[in-house]
Amino acid sequence: MKLSLSSLILIIVALSVIISSIFFTVDQTQKAIVLQFGEPVGGVRLPGLHVKIPFIQKVVAFENRLMEYDVAAAEIYSGDKKNLVVDAFVRWRIEDPLLFYRRFKSENSFSIIEEAKSRLGGIIIGELRRELGLHNMIDIISQNRGSIMETVTDFSNRKLAGDTRDTNAGLVVVDVRIKRADLPPQNQKAVYDRMRTEREQQATEYRSEGRRDGQMIMAQTDRSVRETIAEAERQSQVIRGQADSEAAAIYASAFGQDPEFYSFRRSLESYQNVLSDRSVILLDPDSMEYLRYLGRVGEYTPSLAPPENPEPKEPPSASE
Repeated sequence: MKLSLSSLILIIVALSVIISSIFFTVDQTQKAIVLQFGEPVGGVRLPGLHVKIPFIQKVVAFENRLMEYDVAAAEIYSGDKKNLVVDAFVRWRIEDPLLFYRRFKSENSFSIIEEAKSRLGGIIIGELRRELGLHNMIDIISQNRGSIMETVTDFSNRKLAGDTRDTNAGLVVVDVRIKRADLPPQNQKAVYDRMRTEREQQATEYRSEGRRDGQMIMAQTDRSVRETIAEAERQSQVIRGQADSEAAAIYASAFGQDPEFYSFRRSLESYQNVLSDRSVILLDPDSMEYLRYLGRVGEYTPSLAPPENPEPKEPPSASE
């Protein structure tokens, strides 16, 4: 019995449909479960080629990669009563497709994902309100924000798991981050004015502290300068006194060898300072001794050689 061409084509098409309904593949980026009459059977299907009962079982595939969801912006009060409009996003992943399906059961994977995002967004907003309400605004917008977000992530996973024995809800919140934290438009001017006033007060305090520290430094410097100068003057007086004492001793030793020459030399110095071409000097008879060298300057020839046996003389004391 020969088959016609049309019958052969129908057989091939039927076989193709049957084969495609029996075999299915799971992509490398996915995990899948098989549903039979709406209930999962056979556990989780990993990437590869798998078999199912045609027309009775169907396959629901889920994304195995990290997914991102933008949470709707919400107004949140910080610990210091600042009203903030917080825009956040969450990164999450389906950890257990079977448990995920049971927790967010629906007819297809798209609806399950949307249901999971809806519930996830509500939980994230609730945890943000709870945690940010414990911190001041400066902590939320500063480097401490990282630790705050870690706490929000941890509590969100706990909230998703609920009171069940499971450690998660089939999905895991990997990270929660704040994209923006703005003030409501009606509060921005008041908050900015208050921030400007606080900064001006801090600047005034810093300037006052700077002036006070500067005055203290200047006072210490002036005192140090005065002490240094006083010590230098004291040392100079001591050195000058020692030098004068040594000079007096040297003069006394030198001129003591010939007192007559010393008297003659001192008289000449006095004549040079007192007498001039038109000097008029009135002297009484008792003062003639002052001019005793004036008339015989050429007659006096001092002996420059020391005596043969000079008697040692003591230098004059300070009182002399």
